[in-house]
Amino acid sequence: MADERILNTGSVRLTVIVVLAFITLVIAGFAYKLSQPRILNEYELKANGAVLLDMPRKFSEFKLTDHQGKPFTSENLNGKWTLIFFGFTHCPDVCPTTLAAAAKMYAGLKPREQEQLQILLVSLDPERDTPEQLAKYVPYFNADFIGASGDKYMLLKLATELNVAFSKVELDNGDYTIDHSGNLVLINPYGHYHGFLRPPFEEGSMRLAWRSIAASF
Repeated sequence: MADERILNTGSVRLTVIVVLAFITLVIAGFAYKLSQPRILNEYELKANGAVLLDMPRKFSEFKLTDHQGKPFTSENLNGKWTLIFFGFTHCPDVCPTTLAAAAKMYAGLKPREQEQLQILLVSLDPERDTPEQLAKYVPYFNADFIGASGDKYMLLKLATELNVAFSKVELDNGDYTIDHSGNLVLINPYGHYHGFLRPPFEEGSMRLAWRSIAASF
């Protein structure tokens, strides 16, 4: 009789252990699922401002100079995602607003996510946006951001291949400004044109869209 009670007690204990282990696995699996980026469909991506190309496109090699005076070439796009904004430092509204939104989006990423993404301002105003000028401007938004510019013909070719329109506009006071597209161009880790984020930019939507794109790549 005593042996039977001991046997029953051991059986109950084993059952409790198995049930607790199962519950722990279920909770761990649920927590893991919650920690993973939500994968958005095409319509959800567009609702969050992201448009992907049906097939990512290669584009010509280029050579720019970054805000530290170092070469920035096609090679710098390999191995991580890149968001490129074509603008200029004397831009009164669209450029600082876009870079500020990108800075908030980037700051909200986890450190390992930040390592997978770089934000690049390509200046369309090489006459005024020297490396020194870019060095004063770009790090203001985030120390990790990169500013670069180069020969005007190189800029025209690069912007055209990435579907970015721009033009220099002379002003009545003798100065000039630059009209340009407001999209953020998305380059994948292979260095191919993957799609773009379109304004208006909201940090939460940008972060949600990029996480989904990167997770499903």
